[in-house]
Amino acid sequence: MITYVLAAAAFLTLLASLVYIRSARLRFRVVRLIDADVNRDVEAHSLAFSAYRKEAHSAIVYGLLTTVMGSAAVIDNPDVIVGFAVLAAPAIASLWWARLSVREARMARNRWDIERRAGEALEQEQLAPKAWAARLAPEEVPDFSGFEIGRVYQAGSGLMAGDFFDVHRVGPTRVAAVIGDVAGHGIESSITAFQAKYLLRVFLRQFRDPAQAFEELNEQLAAGDRHEEFISAAVVVFDTEAGTLRYASAGHPPFFLFQEDGVLPLRSTGPLLMLDPKASYFSREIPMESGDLVVM
Repeated sequence: MITYVLAAAAFLTLLASLVYIRSARLRFRVVRLIDADVNRDVEAHSLAFSAYRKEAHSAIVYGLLTTVMGSAAVIDNPDVIVGFAVLAAPAIASLWWARLSVREARMARNRWDIERRAGEALEQEQLAPKAWAARLAPEEVPDFSGFEIGRVYQAGSGLMAGDFFDVHRVGPTRVAAVIGDVAGHGIESSITAFQAKYLLRVFLRQFRDPAQAFEELNEQLAAGDRHEEFISAAVVVFDTEAGTLRYASAGHPPFFLFQEDGVLPLRSTGPLLMLDPKASYFSREIPMESGDLVVM
C-alpha cells in the first residue's frame, strides 16, 4: 500500500516539475525579450532573470524528487518508503501554487509588452515636436544658383510654435522666400502654421502674383472655425530673368531691402490672414540688382 502511495507521490512531483518547467520557459522568454530590446533596462533584466532562475530551480528540485521517489517505490524498505512519502506534501502544495506561477509568468510577459509599447509611445511623443518644428523651420535651406541664403531661427515658446519660413523654387527663374507667424503657441498654432506653409507653396506655384496667393490662402484658412487665430506673413519672389523682386505682406512687420543707394522698408500690403475671408491684398515690384540684400 505504501509503495502505491509513494508512486502516487512521484507522479505528483513529476506534475509539479512539468508545471515549473513551463513557467520557467515563459519567464525565459521575457528575459530574451528584454535582452533584444535596444534600450535594455538592467534592473528589469535582473528581476526577470531572478524569477526565471527561481522557477528553473523548482523544476530541477521536483525533477530530482520524482527520480528519487520513483526509485524508492521499488525498494522494499518501509522506513525509506515512509520518509520519501512525506515529501509528497510539498509537491501537493507546489501543484496548488504552480498554477499561479504560470499565470504570473504570463502577466510578466504581458507587462513587458505594455511597458515596451509605452516606452515607444513616449519616445515618439518626444521626437514628434522636433520633427514637426524641423518641417516648419528647417535648419538647412536649399541652395539656389545666384543666391546666397542665410537663416537664424529661435522659437518664441517651446518646440511647438507657430513660426515658419520657407525658401523654394516656384518657376525656372523664380525663387520665393516666405516668413510667417501664427498667433498663439502650442499644437494648434503649429498645425495652422504647417497648413499655411504648404498651402502657400501650392498657391505660389499656381499664381505668379504673391498677393493672389495670399488671397487664396486667406480664403481657405478663414473658412474654418478657428476664429481666435490669425497669421502675419510675407512673401518675396525673386525673378532672375526679369531682374525684379515682387513682394506681398499680410500684416507682417516691415522687412528691408538693402541696396547700394540705401535701405528700403517693405511694408504691409494687406491685413492679417484669417481675419476676413474676403480680404484683398496687393503686391509691389522692385528692380533688383546684383548684391542686393533682403532681410525678413
